[in-house]
Amino acid sequence: MLLGLFDALRAEKLPVSLREWLDLMAALQADLAFADIEQFHALARAVLVKDERHFDRFDRAFGRFWQGASRVPDETLAAIPEDWLRREFERTFTDEEKAQIQRLGGLDELMRRFRERLAEQKERHHGGNRWIGSNGTSPFGSGGYHPGGIRVGPHGGGRMAAKVWERREYRNLDGDAELSSRNFNTALRQLRRFAREGAAEELDLPGTIAATAREGGLLEVKLRPERRNAVKVLLFLDIGGSMDDHVAVCEALFGAARSEFKRLAHFYFHNFIYDHVWTDNQRRGSSKIPLADLLARYNPDYKIVFVGDAAMGPYEITHPGGSVEHWNAEPGEASFRRLRDHFRKLVWINPVPLDRWRYTMSTQLVRELVEGRMFALTPDGLQAAMRSLM
Repeated sequence: MLLGLFDALRAEKLPVSLREWLDLMAALQADLAFADIEQFHALARAVLVKDERHFDRFDRAFGRFWQGASRVPDETLAAIPEDWLRREFERTFTDEEKAQIQRLGGLDELMRRFRERLAEQKERHHGGNRWIGSNGTSPFGSGGYHPGGIRVGPHGGGRMAAKVWERREYRNLDGDAELSSRNFNTALRQLRRFAREGAAEELDLPGTIAATAREGGLLEVKLRPERRNAVKVLLFLDIGGSMDDHVAVCEALFGAARSEFKRLAHFYFHNFIYDHVWTDNQRRGSSKIPLADLLARYNPDYKIVFVGDAAMGPYEITHPGGSVEHWNAEPGEASFRRLRDHFRKLVWINPVPLDRWRYTMSTQLVRELVEGRMFALTPDGLQAAMRSLM
């Protein structure tokens, strides 16, 4: 039956090797989890999942596996050898619970009544106080309550195990999920190069200790510049039109970039890069910066990040006059190549899901222009983009 879990994990594209699966089997043989679905869920996740980004995929796979396992017929469950049940009862029941069982005539009597009731029952029951079923007060069943009963089936009463994985607590960590404020900074942090620059305002503890020792114990305080991320970034944001659907996630990305990169300049464009960009979208008519001035102002060591859905008419990229806002004397692709050739590192972040890119011709054109360095706006995609810029 456990092979169903292995198949479900593979269906979710969760990297589980045969070695890890054998480790889980060894853990089960060592009785680290027995007859408790929550314990099995925790054990399987600890053994099989190597990266927290895959926790949500594991929960989805486990939920699908358990739905299939919960349909195992009661007759199969009842065929478990009685000595197995006895050993487990002796190991897990408290003295109080054993006393409650004795009030029903002892474990032998409880097992006898269970076998008889299972033989008499001909259909499924929900509620009630006699038959084997769910959500009742019979000594036998699932999802109900009886102080000295036998649980039959996958669900316990009052604390349904499925809630553990149905809560989807790790949804935002999934490498394929859309980014949220929780993991923007973590992804952007991949692009770092530290340097000490500026005024000496931070205490240099090793230097202070060394200088004080040289002065024979007389305190000599040394300061040094703060250690900062020295990476320089130009952020170009597509705004308006179809990008209105992605305003919230782009605002969050912009906020995280401002907090992570001290040397950050941002610009706006619509659909594609032409002969100018602008710095204030509210004053886009008066805050224009010609592309030639931008190339003269910023050195080639700046990292370039475009954020846009690349959704437009192909002619907006390939033809003069393709811009929907002004007359561009040369095709947008010519302006873009000039910018690409000036800067050494460039990526394009696309907020549209990866599986939709192939349906838009303009997206394919942009991917060619960025030489394949287009990445999805997901944790995995953004981290890959930062690695490409290093």
